[in-house]
Amino acid sequence: MTSLQIHSEHSSKTPIALGANFSLYTRLIRTPGEVEEETVRRYLQDQLQAARCLTANLPIGLADLPGWVAHNSQAVAERYRTYLEGRRAGEGRKFFTNKAHALYFLQHVAPSKLVDGAWLYGTTQHVDDWRYRGLIRTYLEELGDGEPALNHVLLFRNLLTEHDCAPHAPLDDALYLQGAIQLALGRLSDDFLPEMLGYNLGYEQLPLHLLVTAFELNELGIDPYYFTLHVTIDNASSGHALKAVEAVLNFLPNDETKAAFLERLRAGYLLNDLGKNSTDVIRSFELEQELVAMLETKSAFGQHMHSDYCRLEGRTINQWLATPGQSRQLLAALENRGWIKRHQDPRDSRFWQLVEGPGAAMFGVFNGYEKQLLKDWIAGDWQGEAANPFRNRFPRRDSRVSPNPLSPALLSASVEELIALMGPDSHPTPEGLAATRIYSQRLSQGSLTS
Repeated sequence: MTSLQIHSEHSSKTPIALGANFSLYTRLIRTPGEVEEETVRRYLQDQLQAARCLTANLPIGLADLPGWVAHNSQAVAERYRTYLEGRRAGEGRKFFTNKAHALYFLQHVAPSKLVDGAWLYGTTQHVDDWRYRGLIRTYLEELGDGEPALNHVLLFRNLLTEHDCAPHAPLDDALYLQGAIQLALGRLSDDFLPEMLGYNLGYEQLPLHLLVTAFELNELGIDPYYFTLHVTIDNASSGHALKAVEAVLNFLPNDETKAAFLERLRAGYLLNDLGKNSTDVIRSFELEQELVAMLETKSAFGQHMHSDYCRLEGRTINQWLATPGQSRQLLAALENRGWIKRHQDPRDSRFWQLVEGPGAAMFGVFNGYEKQLLKDWIAGDWQGEAANPFRNRFPRRDSRVSPNPLSPALLSASVEELIALMGPDSHPTPEGLAATRIYSQRLSQGSLTS
C-alpha cells in the first residue's frame, strides 16, 4: 500500500477544511522555519484521528511482517503478469486512454511526488543510533545520494518540465493531503516515531499501479524512469520494503508500552489511505471536460486579443470568448465550419495548424499539456500508427554526471549544517545536493557524528 494505492473507498472520510492541506503543504515546502510545531502537531493529530477509523491489513503478529511483505510482493507480481499477458493478447491500456490522460495524472500526483521521502527527513539527526540506519539510507536514496540524475524530486520535476505540464494553479485540496502528511511527519518524526514507522512501512510496499503506470507511460512516449526506479529500490528482498520492516522490528518495545506502540504504528500505516490515490486521479479524467475547462480559463485572457474579421455563426471570436460557458459551443462551431476535423490526424485541422507548427499564429498560447488535450480530442478514434507497447522507448543513459566541486565551506560543515540543507525545501538545490553527497560519504566512511 502506498499513498497512491489502488483503492479509494475511504478517501472521502478525511475531515479537512477546504484549503487546509494546500496551506500547510506550501508553507512547509517554502517557509518551513515560519511554521510553528504546534500547527504541524494538530494537523497530524487530525489526520491520525481520521486514519484510526479505517481497517489495516497488517498481520496481527509483527514477527510475520517479512512473510507478509513477501506475499504482497508475489501477489503484485502475479497480477502484473496477468496484465502483461492481456496486453500481449491485444488488450488495451488499463490506466491511460491517451497521452493527455497520462500528463493529467503526472500533474495531479505532483504534490506528493515533489516531496518524495520527506517523512524520513527527521531520521537524519540520529546517525549515532543504529536503529535509524536503514531509514537514513532510504532517505538518502530518495535524494539520490546527492546525484542530480538520481534525486527523485528532481527527476519528477524534470519530467513535468520536459512535457510542459506542471500545474500552474492550485489543484484540488485533497491532492495535497499526502504531501502535507509526509512533510509533517518529517518535521515531527521524533514525537511521532511509531506513526512515521507505520507510514513508511505502508508507503514502501510495491504497488501494482507503479508497474502498470511505468509500462503505459513508456508506451505513450513519456519516460517512465521515475517510476521504474521506485520499482527497483522498493523491492522486498533488499530494498526499501525490507528496510521498512527491519526498522519496525528494531524499534518494537518488549515492555508494557508495546500495545500502545502497535496502535500508533497501525494509525501511521493507515495514513497512507487518506486523500486521493492513483485510481481516484486516473478515474477523474474526462478528455472533453478537461479541454472545455482549459478553454474556459483561457477565454478570460483571450477575449480581447483577436481581430473581428473572422466570424463563426455570426459572432466574432472575441464575442465567443467574452461570454463564459461558451467553450463547448465554440468547439462545435469550429467543427461545423471545418476548422476542426474530428477523428482524423490533427495536422489536417486548420485550427491545430494555428496552434502547432512553423509560423503558428497562436504559438505559445497553450502549454504542452493544453496542446495535448486539444490534440487528443481532435484525434478522437484516429490512432495513427500503432506503437508496440513492449518496445522500450527510453533506454537508460549513464546517470552518472560530473558533480560541481564541493565548496570548502561545505566540506568543513557540521552535520547539523548539512542536515539543514537536506530538508524537503532545499535538498534538490545545488547546495542541498552537495550537502547530501557529503553527508552520504561521511556516513559510509563512519565519520558522521552528531
